Amino acid sequence: MRLVRSEITGRGSGDAAGVGRRRDLVDLGVGYGLILGMVWTPHPWQEILYFTALAWVVASTWVSFAGWKVLGLGSSGRVGSEGLRSLWVIGGALVVALGAVLVAARMDTLNRPHGTWLFVKTFWGYTVWSFLQQFLLQDFVLLRLLRLLPSKRMAVLVAAGMFAMAHLPSPILTALTLVWGGVACWLFLRQRNVYALGMAHAILGVCLAMVVPGHVDRDMRVGLGYLRSYPGGQGPLIRSAPADVWVMADEPLGRR
Repeated sequence: MRLVRSEITGRGSGDAAGVGRRRDLVDLGVGYGLILGMVWTPHPWQEILYFTALAWVVASTWVSFAGWKVLGLGSSGRVGSEGLRSLWVIGGALVVALGAVLVAARMDTLNRPHGTWLFVKTFWGYTVWSFLQQFLLQDFVLLRLLRLLPSKRMAVLVAAGMFAMAHLPSPILTALTLVWGGVACWLFLRQRNVYALGMAHAILGVCLAMVVPGHVDRDMRVGLGYLRSYPGGQGPLIRSAPADVWVMADEPLGRR
């Protein structure tokens, strides 16, 4: 489905377009700055920056609201032919996750969940966070970059880079989020379905928690939490709150 530029931006041309671009730049700069600040800030300021960033994203999205369909949150994203065409994204994530789990089980490196109920509970909790991350990546960052940059390809690359930078200094998460960020943005431009992307993100995130030992990725922490964890290969030095709005500080299965 092709969307004309006015449908994507929700704005006209001339002076109004110039004002819109400046507002997009301010929204993106402040929001992303708050997220990075929170990633590298200790308690209790981390929680303050967390809720400030969340409030900023919600408020700026409300002010520049362009319609549920443009955001990938319309009813066609859940049902209908467009929604059905997006189901392959979830299926693909399941196939990748199953393959990785089988390999990890064969190598005897699989992190098994602590009970079925805990697995189900934490999976759905992580799904909510995954949906939020995709909303931030596609609806807050990518849509603004599409209006600020000269091409869709450049917008996708910059959005993926920003997503990956929020997961520094973890080499595993930075590399994986760079790839997933680019893929997710490309899929969003083709199918406009944040629901499917959020579910696929949750499946892949839980898979990562199951197949990568906690001491290798430091329990999927990022930023200051990553640096303050596992000194000398020992257990966690600190237990951080949500490391940023884009990633949970503690991975889905609660490894210890």
